[in-house]
Amino acid sequence: MVSLICTIRDHRDDINWCAFSPKLLATCSSDKTIRVYFTQDFSELAFSPLTGHGYGVHCCCFSPCGKFLASCSTDATTVVWSMDTGDLVTVFEHPGRSPVRVCVFSPDSSLISGASDGTLALWDLPSKRLRRTGASNEASIVACSFTPCGQMFATGSTYGDIRVWDLELNPLHTVKNAHDLGVTCCQFAPKLQNDGCLSRLRLASCGQDSQLKIWMLSRQAAAGCKLQLLHTLVGQTAPVLSCAFSADAQLLVSGSVDKTITVYGADQGVLLYRLHQHERYVTACAFSATAPCLIATGSMDKSVNIWRVEDGRQSKLFSLHPPTTVTGNQNRKLPGHTRLLVCDWSEEDVSAWLCAEGLEALVGAFKANNIDGGELVSLTKDTLASEMNIDSIGLRNKVMRKIEELKMSLVCTGVPDEFLCPITREVMKDPVIAADGFSYEREAIESWINSKNRSSPMTNLPLQTTVVTPNRTLKMAIGRWKSSQ
Repeated sequence: MVSLICTIRDHRDDINWCAFSPKLLATCSSDKTIRVYFTQDFSELAFSPLTGHGYGVHCCCFSPCGKFLASCSTDATTVVWSMDTGDLVTVFEHPGRSPVRVCVFSPDSSLISGASDGTLALWDLPSKRLRRTGASNEASIVACSFTPCGQMFATGSTYGDIRVWDLELNPLHTVKNAHDLGVTCCQFAPKLQNDGCLSRLRLASCGQDSQLKIWMLSRQAAAGCKLQLLHTLVGQTAPVLSCAFSADAQLLVSGSVDKTITVYGADQGVLLYRLHQHERYVTACAFSATAPCLIATGSMDKSVNIWRVEDGRQSKLFSLHPPTTVTGNQNRKLPGHTRLLVCDWSEEDVSAWLCAEGLEALVGAFKANNIDGGELVSLTKDTLASEMNIDSIGLRNKVMRKIEELKMSLVCTGVPDEFLCPITREVMKDPVIAADGFSYEREAIESWINSKNRSSPMTNLPLQTTVVTPNRTLKMAIGRWKSSQ
C-alpha cells in the first residue's frame, strides 16, 4: 500500500520539480528558489533555500554521487551547487541565452541542459566548460533523461517528438508525434536488459494528450537503435505532467492536471494506486533511490507530499485520503513589518525586521546607509561588502538568504495572481501588455526581448511584434489594492 507521511509547504509558488539523492530531497519552484531536505526526517538543511536564479526554477537534479545539485531557470542559466556547503559552484549560461527548461546529469557527471529554443548544451562539470551543443529544430525541449550506461539520452519537445541522441549530440532515432500537443516528461528505467549483442531499455514518457507511455529502446551494433511502444496508459483524465520509475524499475508514478497521482506496475502497465491529496495540478514526481521506497510529488498548490510505498504491493486499485502531517515554516510571522509590500517599508521597518531575524548587529550599518524597503530588496552581496563594509562572507550570505525569504513570504496568497509578473513573480509596478496578450512588468519583458528571446514567456510561441502597450487598467487596480493593505 501507499501512505502519505509528510507534507512540506515551504515554497511560495508552484512546485516545478522534485529530485532525490541517497540522503536528500530537492524541490524547486517558480518562486525562484531551490529547497533541500534530509530524507531521514524531511527537516530543511541549514543552507536552504538556495537563491541565485533571477526567474522561476524549472528543474533540479542531483549528480550521481549526490555531492552536487544542478538547477535551471527561465534566466537562461544552469547553476551547480555544493551539497556540502550550499555554495554556488558554477553558473553555465546557455548558448543563445534562451530559457533553460530541463537539466540532467549523466552517470559520469556530465550535464545536459535543454532550452526553449530547441537547443541542447553538454557541459563538463570538472572543467566547468561547454563540451558541445546541438539543436532539435523544435519549439522547446522540456524533457531529458540519460540511459543507465550514459552513452545515450532521450529528449521530449513541446512539438510532441521523442528523440534519442548519442554523446556527440547526434540524433539516433526520432518518434514524431509521440504525444499529441507535446511531451511533458520522460525517464529511462534504471536497469538495462542485455540479450547477447542486443540491449533493451524501457523509457516512460507523458504528455498533453493525457497519456503515459512505456517504450522499449533496443540497440544493436549493426542496426542502430529503435524505440518501440509497449504500453499506453490512460489512468488519468487530463494532461500528464511528470513521470518517474522506482529504483528497482518495478513501479512507475505519474502526476496530472486532474490533481491525481497514479502508480503502475511497470512491467505490464497495471494501475495499482490512484492517490488524491493535492488541490491543484500535480507537476512533479520522483522516487527515492534507496529504501524505504518513497515518492515525492509537487503541485501548483505549492506543497510537496511525501508518500511511503510499503512492501506487499497488490494489483488492487483504491483511493487514498490519508491525514496530512504539515512541516515547514509557512506560517512563520515576520515581526517588524507593518505593510505588505517591502518596497513601502521605512528605515525603521527595516531595522525592526533585522532585529526580528537576529541581525541586530547590522542595524547601525543599515541606518547609516539609509536603507529603506526599496533599497533592501535591491541589495547584493557586492553592495554589502563594498559599500556597507560587511566583511563576513557568512553574514553577507545570511542577509541575502533572509532578503529572499522575505520577498517570498510577502508575495503570499493574499496577492491576486494577476498582479504578479509571470516572469519575476513579483507585484508589477509598470504593467504592459505584450503581443501574446499577457501582462508583464515592463522592465522584465523588455529585458526578455532584448536578450534575443522573441518567443512568448508564457506560450513559447513567436511574438509577432516586440511592441508593448501600457496596461493602465491593471496598474490602477494594483494601486487600489496596495492602498487597501
